[in-house]
Amino acid sequence: VQLVESGGGSVQPGGSLILSCVASGDTIGRYCMGWFRQIPDKEREGVAGIESDGSTSYADSVKGRFTISQDNAKNTIDLTMNSLKPDDTAMYFCAASSRLTGLSLTPGTYNYWGQGTQVTVS
Repeated sequence: VQLVESGGGSVQPGGSLILSCVASGDTIGRYCMGWFRQIPDKEREGVAGIESDGSTSYADSVKGRFTISQDNAKNTIDLTMNSLKPDDTAMYFCAASSRLTGLSLTPGTYNYWGQGTQVTVS
């Protein structure tokens, strides 16, 4: 499966953005999907994950502010980000895992990655 992210940009604190990830080559229903983020010199961290049955998981730092969703017809997953903070500034990556049998926000459990989209909050 190939993944392409879009929707990043610059926004003021308190603002909102919606990131989208389009999958091709396979259907997302066969994978656990997730959003991750990374800043320079830091490890990549999990932000949100979603299973084919719609179950979701979020990092504590984004609970109540971010929402992950999937559209099987369009083969996309979105990350709706509200109440953005400067600490949310990072490169955001979409990922898919064919290995998982349950939700995970651990980057090493995902085996397909997009190239990322930059989010800057300032």
